[in-house]
Amino acid sequence: MGAEEEEAKEKPRPTPMTQAQFLSWKLRKDADESARKAEAARKRVEDIAAGTVQMNGRELFLHEPQVFDNSLY
Repeated sequence: MGAEEEEAKEKPRPTPMTQAQFLSWKLRKDADESARKAEAARKRVEDIAAGTVQMNGRELFLHEPQVFDNSLY
């Protein structure tokens, strides 16, 4: 038991976080993630326009709806 108590004493205790600190961290984290997602979406649109990536079904439907016109059959 002596060794376990010494290990517990040696570990640094985390500093307590206030609610205001948590909320500012959360806002910053959410803003970073939304900026990252917006950048990825913008790059995806550019790559689709350049023809370097394959479109999924939804993107194909939005960009070329004539492909899904069944009145031709």
